[in-house]
Amino acid sequence: MTTKNILNSKGSKVANQFIITIENGDKMFKSYNSNICKIIERDVFLDPTYWDYSKTTIKYLCKFLGINSKKEILHWIDSGIYKFANLN
Repeated sequence: MTTKNILNSKGSKVANQFIITIENGDKMFKSYNSNICKIIERDVFLDPTYWDYSKTTIKYLCKFLGINSKKEILHWIDSGIYKFANLN
């Protein structure tokens, strides 16, 4: 398992925002002490309690997912592509 800080647009490490890569290649986004999102193969799971915790969480969740906005996350939730699962 490896843990790396997310990088900002200038390439600097962002404190308390992490990407965790698990041995099998699955990835997790963690903000502070909360697991926010997990990607297992091609499936995206969001923690129902913490995924929308703050503007900062949304900003770096979007970066982790490679998308542009909370509106896009909501679209993928509504379409059933992103699912909820207790990650904490």
